Amino acid sequence: MKKILISIIASVAAAFSASFPVRGQDMEWFSEAKLGIFIHWGIYAVDGISESWSFYNGYVPYDTYMAQTKRFLAENYDPHQWVSLIKESGARYTVITSKHHDGVALWNTAASKLSVPRQTPAGRDVLTPFVHEVRMAGLKLGLYYSLLDWSHPDYPNWTRTTTRYSIKDDPARWQRFVDFDFAQLRELSEAYRPDLLWFDGDWEQTAEDWHAPEIIKLLREYNPDIVVNSRIQGYGDYGTPEIGVPTTRPADRYWELCYTMNDSWGFQHKDTNFKTPEMIVRTLVDCISLGGNLLLDIGPRADGTIPEEEVSILKELGRWTSKHAEAVYPVRAGIPGGFVNAYTALNKDGSVLYLYFPYKPIGTLEVKGITNAVKSIRVVGSDTPLTWKIYNKLSWSEVPGLLDIEVPEEVLDPSMTVIAVELDGPIRLYQGAGKVITSN
Repeated sequence: MKKILISIIASVAAAFSASFPVRGQDMEWFSEAKLGIFIHWGIYAVDGISESWSFYNGYVPYDTYMAQTKRFLAENYDPHQWVSLIKESGARYTVITSKHHDGVALWNTAASKLSVPRQTPAGRDVLTPFVHEVRMAGLKLGLYYSLLDWSHPDYPNWTRTTTRYSIKDDPARWQRFVDFDFAQLRELSEAYRPDLLWFDGDWEQTAEDWHAPEIIKLLREYNPDIVVNSRIQGYGDYGTPEIGVPTTRPADRYWELCYTMNDSWGFQHKDTNFKTPEMIVRTLVDCISLGGNLLLDIGPRADGTIPEEEVSILKELGRWTSKHAEAVYPVRAGIPGGFVNAYTALNKDGSVLYLYFPYKPIGTLEVKGITNAVKSIRVVGSDTPLTWKIYNKLSWSEVPGLLDIEVPEEVLDPSMTVIAVELDGPIRLYQGAGKVITSN
């Protein structure tokens, strides 16, 4: 009986372990990176149409979409220039679409004939030289990989209105596709040892059908510390909200907002609705204040050049992150809203409160609720000391006074000003409703 009980306990433990795999061991670099650059590049840049979705949703015929392979030249592709610009932006990692839902791989995969080296006039592996430059620059490497593949003959889904077969009716055919996925993931792992794997497309099948636990196991055989995003049916390490900045801090301990510079992921000729560099800086700060990262997307043209608007944004990001580095990389989420009319973050031990504001304060900048003693206040990037006063602090009351900071116009940054409030220890906040004065 004892042996049977031990066997049952072991089986339950194994099942639990398979359902909840151990998180990657090196989340520190990810949590401190704050900024990554996403790259959507593929044949869809030729006609400037939506990556994969354009044929899936019936906007263009599949054959028309795939005909772009005949005109993908990448003649001006310079991976060194790409990576230099990414590093200049202040990004600490980058994620590139090794294969989108259309199934066209950027590397010379042995698992499929559908790749840039085999099917396009570019005629070469365009992923490997990029990876080399990323490693040389000391950046963390992320590879986007679509679990689904609408072009693969053994994948059940094809377009929104068309399916090839049902998995339950033909499990052997589905297994052939699973084997294909594993083969490509093994190729990517062996060749590049990525620091991060950014999955997409998991919504069409279950974790069991994808063999999600086995995928994680495969990846960690090559890199035990690999970081995996959430889009693998609950087996990832961090959340990936998309486009819209969360209004409250996400439940995930680690998270990353993937975000476009205009309204498209890949290059689209007609999409000129670019956000301003100042808007992108605000989005980055918004993510930082809520404890997350920003994964900002660029969409190179089919020839390999990056649109000028995206270059300008990356350069301004680089200027701003370089100037304000201490308030970008080692910080954690800030204080709750309502204490100050600004974004906030804290240094690691909580003794420095960073205030980020994209405006010229009218009069002074007011902070309430801090019960600590203030040691100093300075402008980040120049260390210019600022004048400040405490108003209405009553010695007998636990309710703190108002911290009033003078911010002269000459210290303002054109995109986002940051000031550091140095405290006498980890921040302490009063979060009550105030009190009636009964003694004076």
